[in-house]
Amino acid sequence: MSRVSVTINARTYNIACDDGQEDNLTRLGEYVDRRIGQLAAAVGQVGDDRLLVMVSLLIADELSDAIEQLEALRGADGDASRRVEAEEALFAHVESVAERIEDIAARLEQS
Repeated sequence: MSRVSVTINARTYNIACDDGQEDNLTRLGEYVDRRIGQLAAAVGQVGDDRLLVMVSLLIADELSDAIEQLEALRGADGDASRRVEAEEALFAHVESVAERIEDIAARLEQS
């Protein structure tokens, strides 16, 4: 088990990861930091918790779009009904993730 220091929004976090994943975790941390910087430039410094929740939602949205595009490409050669089922399952999963993120955001606002 390794540890990596990741700086996001000028705060350093020590994160544990599997051996060999250090570079990947560093790259992901840099991506999140860039997205936080972009969001903070647009909305201002509204607090670390709120910025992290907002960026998490933006990244989840990007992931959802990428998965949707991938599924569409995979389904373009297959049966249309399977593609619709896959899209519905994906939508349900993304909706579930969004609800969990909203729950976390609500708890952060209460604290």
